[in-house]
Amino acid sequence: MMNITTNFMSLIYTWISTIVTILQSKLQTILPLMKGTLKYLAGAAGPSGYGSKTTADKVAEDCLSSINTRSLLTAIITGATSGIGAETARVLAKRGVRIIIPARDLKKAKELKESIQKDSPQAEIIGLELDLSSFGSIQRFCSQFLSLGLPLHILINNAGKYSNKLEFSEDKIELTFATNYLGHFLLTEMLLEKMVETASKDGIEGRVVNLSSVIHHWVKKKNFCFNKLLNPKSYDATYAYAQSKFANILHAKELARQLKARKANVTINAVHPGVIKTGIIRDYKGFITDSIYFVASKFLKSTSQGAATTCYVALSPHIAGISGKYFADCNERNCSSLANEENEAQKLWKQTYALIQRRLLQPIDQNVEAFATSLR
Repeated sequence: MMNITTNFMSLIYTWISTIVTILQSKLQTILPLMKGTLKYLAGAAGPSGYGSKTTADKVAEDCLSSINTRSLLTAIITGATSGIGAETARVLAKRGVRIIIPARDLKKAKELKESIQKDSPQAEIIGLELDLSSFGSIQRFCSQFLSLGLPLHILINNAGKYSNKLEFSEDKIELTFATNYLGHFLLTEMLLEKMVETASKDGIEGRVVNLSSVIHHWVKKKNFCFNKLLNPKSYDATYAYAQSKFANILHAKELARQLKARKANVTINAVHPGVIKTGIIRDYKGFITDSIYFVASKFLKSTSQGAATTCYVALSPHIAGISGKYFADCNERNCSSLANEENEAQKLWKQTYALIQRRLLQPIDQNVEAFATSLR
């Protein structure tokens, strides 16, 4: 009887020990997440002095106060006719930065210009036509911009496309990938020499900012195939978006390596702006739905808070020389381990460059020069 009781107590003790061990293991994972969430909700400042509740106005005010405004900065901001792109344009223009707005709809660009100039009459804003999903349109935009003879200090690759169904660009490439990644890749390549030249002449570090997303963590190596991204056999809208945002980080990683190798005074980084409050209409109302929406809304950022990290990476003197990194809430963060693989970044860059060069039928830099020359 004693042996049975002893064995039973021993078994109970083993079970309890196992449960405690599992709970301790889970707590080691959960506690940092809880701590991070509480910091996010509180807007606690990170090493940069900013946090999740910091606004773009605050960042721009702090950063641009140290820059000689007599030397006018020029910034190109894609997707600037709405959302955080428009807020970024407003904040920078308010403080004397010349803004170039590439837009499919020039009427919207004009409306944004008029809106900004109501509060900032001195703001200099130029709208030029651009469809990021079209290689031809990107070539025309770049030739038009270069013909203006303006410097280029900042390029913010902000525009984003989320296509609910499988669609293709005029170049017969899946639309989300064509717009979010390929379009920005080509735009950056075609304007890069102008940025390097400007940085050398003005002595001001050039900044390229790629808008990415925390959703890039979803991407797995086995599913990331370049040819399938161009022409997928099956389509998931959210995963397609995640893959394009993952590619934006790889682009920043590889181009940063190339710029460092040539000792160019230009940096490129990727940012996650956060999840932004939008005018989403809920079709189903009730206590449960309203409660869930109320809780979720506490994690969402205002448009100005969403634009803050973009402004920080584009302007802050504290990150001078920092390139190929990933930022969120105005602080450097860890991206996924796959996004940190140098081989993946180099492979994607080579595949992308080869594809675009085949489509353009000549090297990208020669193509830019030919178009710019034709307009002189």
